[in-house]
Amino acid sequence: MKYIEHGKGGGPECMAVAESAIPQPAPGQILIEVVCAGVNRPDCLQRSGRYPPPPDASPILGLEVAGRVKAVGEGVTEWKVGADVTALTPGGGYAEYCVAAASHALPIPNGMDYATAAALPETWFTVWANLVDLGRLKKSERLLVHGGSSGIGLVAIQLAKHLGAECFVTVGSEEKAAFCREAGAAHAVNYRTQDFAEELKHITGGSGVDVVLDMVGAPYLQRNLASLRRDGRLVYVAFLEGSKGEADLLPVMVKRLTITGSTMRPRSLAEKTAIRDALAANIWPELERGELLPHLHARFPLAQATEAHRLMESSKHIGKIVLEVGKA
Repeated sequence: MKYIEHGKGGGPECMAVAESAIPQPAPGQILIEVVCAGVNRPDCLQRSGRYPPPPDASPILGLEVAGRVKAVGEGVTEWKVGADVTALTPGGGYAEYCVAAASHALPIPNGMDYATAAALPETWFTVWANLVDLGRLKKSERLLVHGGSSGIGLVAIQLAKHLGAECFVTVGSEEKAAFCREAGAAHAVNYRTQDFAEELKHITGGSGVDVVLDMVGAPYLQRNLASLRRDGRLVYVAFLEGSKGEADLLPVMVKRLTITGSTMRPRSLAEKTAIRDALAANIWPELERGELLPHLHARFPLAQATEAHRLMESSKHIGKIVLEVGKA
């Protein structure tokens, strides 16, 4: 099969098309003939050498795919050869064939193309786990999302709307602000021209928000704490601008705040399966009805993975970037 290798790592230019043997599904796994693969920030981190894969995962980049089941491993009964699936993978997505746990796959919603389906797993697994399971976001609460126009950000806006919560976002341009408002955000703050904490204080009359979903990191810590109201939850999903910094933690005690966060890749098989089951019950029916759909910003052939990563790292995109790997 063809796949994207990145050698010893480096900039986007280190990636190239190579060939290797087709992987075989172990017990509990399925082999997917990949049609499309999603591109995500962790892929860029792994490529650059800052996010090594787990010991038992494929070293090939790619954490989500959509395609057809080509073979099933021992003990797999829920999927048949030929089924259309989208799946969260521990690695291996930038390839013509990829193995995934059978319990981490979901059916492609009726009428949805492979590219759109490939944009679902990584963002939905991540946002559900961090906003529902850890953040405990519920109806009538307020959510602040940093990076509102990213794949994660747009899904967070949609989930908040689905749950009946009010969503605020930070973005880097007026174009992105308008897009987020159209997607369902109540307010969008341009962090390049406004202090988000001051703006949020003004908008909410000083009462703040219940949950903050942050992918920026240390530079926003103090303002995040200031923006949360009593019993608020600060949830981290990435540290794009660093994880080390200083802050006055007194608000944590005074307002009984919770600071938490998680990454998806190191989670256990059972934990990811539980998230898959929650998505199947709560989100997939909405997708079947044509709701909560991802926004695809760009599609690239597999051989142009370098260009896809350059776009991802430029932060000029809105929504998801997808690689077209095989024939639909």
